[in-house]
Amino acid sequence: MDTPVRVLAKTVRRRVRPAWLRDLLHGVPIGKPLHPPLATISLGCWLSAAVLDVAEADPRASRLLLATGIANALPTAASGLTDWSSLHREQQRVGFVHMLSNMTALGLFSASLLARLSGHERPGRMLSFAGLGVGALGAYLGGHMAYRQAAGANHAPQVTHLVPLGWHDLCPIRDLPEGRPVARRLGYIQLFVLRRGDAVTVLADRCPHLAGPLHQGRLVIDGQDACVVCPWHGSTFRLADGSVKHGPATAPAPMFETRLRRDGTIQVRPGPA
Repeated sequence: MDTPVRVLAKTVRRRVRPAWLRDLLHGVPIGKPLHPPLATISLGCWLSAAVLDVAEADPRASRLLLATGIANALPTAASGLTDWSSLHREQQRVGFVHMLSNMTALGLFSASLLARLSGHERPGRMLSFAGLGVGALGAYLGGHMAYRQAAGANHAPQVTHLVPLGWHDLCPIRDLPEGRPVARRLGYIQLFVLRRGDAVTVLADRCPHLAGPLHQGRLVIDGQDACVVCPWHGSTFRLADGSVKHGPATAPAPMFETRLRRDGTIQVRPGPA
């Protein structure tokens, strides 16, 4: 499947070019991936329609639920494809089958709605049950991606429980190059460290999207913000506070407070969550 996966992922990245649109579909404005809650809406509508069918309730209610789930499938697919295009290849392989399953389920539910509107209630119900079965397979694969392969999860270390409270010596400021990010270790955590004069910016070095090394990224000015761009998938973080400027990451890069001792040693402590 690698050839169609590669071609489709490249096409999606090329077509969804506006930064604001990509950020919206990734879920940057809400700070969480957008695709999972949208998918829950459609699957919930279709599951509810199946329950009404079993109970032999008013068929108009089932039609409304089917139509709502079908209408919601478009933004759900758009957000899912956008996220999928920025995953690594093993995640994309599972995601490709997840997408095919969901497309099949959508086709079955659409056929069910058309059959019901044409007065063929029993075939419509059978098509809905078939769609629910295929949709369950797609949902299972989506859960596998999220919980086993950590697609959409925050890959930045949770610094508050890995670093003890208080200030910690990092390194002498004279050992840091001017204007070029480097990696330094603090206990279990690797840090992104950038010196600009006597000011030192320190972030957790692992990108929240897929743990890319931020110290190897580019420094850019985006609007009024000085930012670092992850070298793997282009997630962009503000140096001022580690917040997300552009996705695919939705979680911020953990920030460390810094201070300079009189002897020139940089000290750090985890910033506020």
